[in-house]
Amino acid sequence: MAGVERWERDVYEPARRKLPERQADFSTTSGIPIKALYTPEDRAGHDYEREVGYPGEYPFTRGVQPTMYRSRFWTMRQYAGFGTAEESNARYRYLLANGQTGLSVAFDLPTQIGYDSDHPMALSEVGKVGVAISSLEDMEILFRGIPLDQVSTSMTINATASTLLALYIAVGKRQGVPIKKLSGTTQNDILKEYVARGTYIYPPGPSMRLITDMFRYCAEELPLWNTISISGYHMREAGCTAAQEVGFTLSHAIAYVQAAIDAGLDVDSFAPRLSFFFVAQSHFFEEVAKFRAARRLWASIMRERFKAKDPRSWMLRFHTQTAGVSLTAQQPDNNVVRTALQALSAVLGGTQSLHTNSKDEALALPTEASAQLALRTQQIIAYETGVGDTVDPLAGSYYVEYLTDQVEAKAREYIEKIDSLGGSVRAIEQGFEQREIQEAAYRFQQEVERNERIIVGVNRFQVPEEIPVPILRVDTRARDEQIARLRRLRATRDQAAVDRCLEDLRQAALGTENVMPRILAAVENYATVGEIADTLRAVFGVQKESVVI
Repeated sequence: MAGVERWERDVYEPARRKLPERQADFSTTSGIPIKALYTPEDRAGHDYEREVGYPGEYPFTRGVQPTMYRSRFWTMRQYAGFGTAEESNARYRYLLANGQTGLSVAFDLPTQIGYDSDHPMALSEVGKVGVAISSLEDMEILFRGIPLDQVSTSMTINATASTLLALYIAVGKRQGVPIKKLSGTTQNDILKEYVARGTYIYPPGPSMRLITDMFRYCAEELPLWNTISISGYHMREAGCTAAQEVGFTLSHAIAYVQAAIDAGLDVDSFAPRLSFFFVAQSHFFEEVAKFRAARRLWASIMRERFKAKDPRSWMLRFHTQTAGVSLTAQQPDNNVVRTALQALSAVLGGTQSLHTNSKDEALALPTEASAQLALRTQQIIAYETGVGDTVDPLAGSYYVEYLTDQVEAKAREYIEKIDSLGGSVRAIEQGFEQREIQEAAYRFQQEVERNERIIVGVNRFQVPEEIPVPILRVDTRARDEQIARLRRLRATRDQAAVDRCLEDLRQAALGTENVMPRILAAVENYATVGEIADTLRAVFGVQKESVVI
């Protein structure tokens, strides 16, 4: 300690008086204070093997795999989908030809909230923010020429996740792929929809029932499928801090695990297939620390709280997407730099898969060229920088280990607070998480407006004229084609078989039978996404939005 005190007194303070620091206080987005210097003293009293340990071993601070990227790189996914199934299929084949190693499907809003493309509520949104999928015919076109036993597919879908998984299974069966060989992820995280995103359909109780039914079905039938991707990304995009992202996400995960246990499932039968989804934001070292802290905290929760015995149940495996909210319409080329640094933090934090945003996403869906550049960003990190040549290269940094401890401690405080409110569902019903996010977002915006937080090209370093950027436009032709195909399907399918399947689904929903086999039978007989959702709406009801003040 004497050495640090001497340095502060004789070296640091005279220098600071001569050249004042840029600001009075330095802190992360989570409000963690940042000192000028970190030394071994900041690790005094810490147990390396218990708190940091080794890759592939509890508490997994340094990574869930012993070899990490020395064996293989993270899965490189580019979240994509727009217009019709034909257009999105062409984009997927383009990305795979350019070295993408996994698919990530974006669905349009009608598909996400259970409306067919010809529903009056859907007409202005068909194909706009993702691909329009109303039936098995659409899904077959979406994956035409893409062998499902050779790719891993992530689907960003929540309220209708059961139906989209059933459609994916049906396509695989038509390709001759054994169901047990299908691999991928359904987001299937409804709690964050109530908090931050809004694409829910049913009230929390029935929504949790659908999730646990999928847990049970996949445990028995789809051993390679990640049944849920518990997402902090959308809450962070809505404005929460890094510590809140971890705390709220893991609290939601606790709720899902407990619901599955209450439904009679053994924790080790489903926990190894849980996955997570985080953002990579711009505060570089806090983001690296966040990923490490989340792994350590989840391992402790699963082993100590839920008494999971299988080490795979302790592992927090996660996908990362760079921060959409950080992208600016001003000087969009700057977004390439932002995305590269955010992606690097995810890799140094040990992500299992990664999506890099395209530079034009603040303006529209990405063009083919900008999507290729975003993918090349990942490939340059993987093949040219050497950051994957050793496992967890930032471990042992006094600063990174300090931030890891601080993020974990703050996240644990949020989990304990949510527990005291009765768990995540009750906390959401009381508006706790929503208020916390609103307040964090407000603080951040105030800092930007006061120029306390600089956004390059927005509140400093502006340019008088912006250079026009080519953008992708989805026109009404895609909507018209989609609606025409849907109407042809309804005219030619076996309507009596569809009606029988929907009635069987209704009866299953009224009782305790697992609804997944009934949904699969319905989609295989060409019942539509909207018809299945309407059947469940009639049984479960719909969730009404509540305003949190």
